Amino acid sequence: VRATRPAESILPALQPYVAYGASPRAGIFLVQAARAFAFLQGRQYVLPDDIKALAPDVLRHRLITTFEAEAEGVTPDQLIQQLLDSIPVP
Repeated sequence: VRATRPAESILPALQPYVAYGASPRAGIFLVQAARAFAFLQGRQYVLPDDIKALAPDVLRHRLITTFEAEAEGVTPDQLIQQLLDSIPVP
């Protein structure tokens, strides 16, 4: 979630495309969604893959893209996927 914020992004190439990133509440809701998803899968624990699977749905509407992103056809889903691909899994 922090990586979506332009000031804290780990990918400088994404900074021109993100005006506002996800708030801390997005992290809370991402964790809650991952816990529910894990429960529905019959697990009592969350896997990194659960977070990756749910991140686009939770973060999509929380990213405010810049005019440059809209002009170049860059969608929030593409930005989120690039972030997920670049963040190492613990």
